Amino acid sequence: MILLLACTTPEITPVDYAARGPHPVGHRALQVEGLRAELWYPAAEDVEGAELVSAFTEGEQARIYEELLETAECASTETTSGLDAAMLEGSFPLLVFSHCHECTRFSSFTVAERLASHGFLVAAADHDGNTLFDGLAGAGLDLDTDTLALRVQQQHALLDAALQIEGADASTVGAFGHSFGSVTTGMLAQERGEVRAALGLAAPMENPLLPGVTVADLSRPLGFLVAIEDNSITELGNQLIRTNFEDAGQAWKAEVADAGHWSFSDLVGLIDDFEPGCGVDTRQTDGSAFTYMDPELGRSTAATFTTAFFAETLLRDEGALERLGWELEVRP
Repeated sequence: MILLLACTTPEITPVDYAARGPHPVGHRALQVEGLRAELWYPAAEDVEGAELVSAFTEGEQARIYEELLETAECASTETTSGLDAAMLEGSFPLLVFSHCHECTRFSSFTVAERLASHGFLVAAADHDGNTLFDGLAGAGLDLDTDTLALRVQQQHALLDAALQIEGADASTVGAFGHSFGSVTTGMLAQERGEVRAALGLAAPMENPLLPGVTVADLSRPLGFLVAIEDNSITELGNQLIRTNFEDAGQAWKAEVADAGHWSFSDLVGLIDDFEPGCGVDTRQTDGSAFTYMDPELGRSTAATFTTAFFAETLLRDEGALERLGWELEVRP
């Protein structure tokens, strides 16, 4: 008698990048010479409760930030990552983040936490001389090519330091940035072969006002998230993002209705300059009055797109972006 046993393959449930991942998240200071930096990572233990965003700062900066939050209607007030929580053992893909003009290393901590919960390490540094606190003190650097060059130099230092972290997988490195950080990210990717994929939020990487990046020469996957009602970079800036996408070899682009320049940021509405993305405004597309998308939804949208993009390009989760069900444009 011959006994035949049927073998079945266990069904694998696709990962939902629109939701927080399976890992609790920790954050801690990252040692980078001359820069204040932060690392978000999968934690080995549950994180109890939430802490105020001002915990990312100290001293006079903490006082200033807490005062700003008292009147800010749309900015994030709490973080759910645990300070100095033990890191989960293992090898993880590494991402470096570049913040917007006169912002902070924790400008997109919601995105960083989503990524870390899905098994990424995310490193970010304050661009010294180009932070929120520099700007408030009237000592900020100009939005120009000299500042861009300095920011890129700082990102090189950040990446070098992050690659030394135990558990950082040097074969799966990516970079992303918001606004000025998008241009900074494009330049870093152009200069560092370790960067296997790069993404820009609400700004073009190749920009004639801040020259230096040539998207056609970036032979790696690129991602672009467009805020359709971005009256900060205006329709001209959005058209440049679309041109970047068309010039790219392999790329994904999503456009978000009712989103302003800071809709994807945890700093939206924190100061007057960061208001586009908070409350009521005038559409740049037709001049009519409208209300920006809910700020939490804006940040979650950026987190979802960013996490799915790097899962697709670095983790080889084929179809991660398609599974979102969004109207995406894809090249080639």
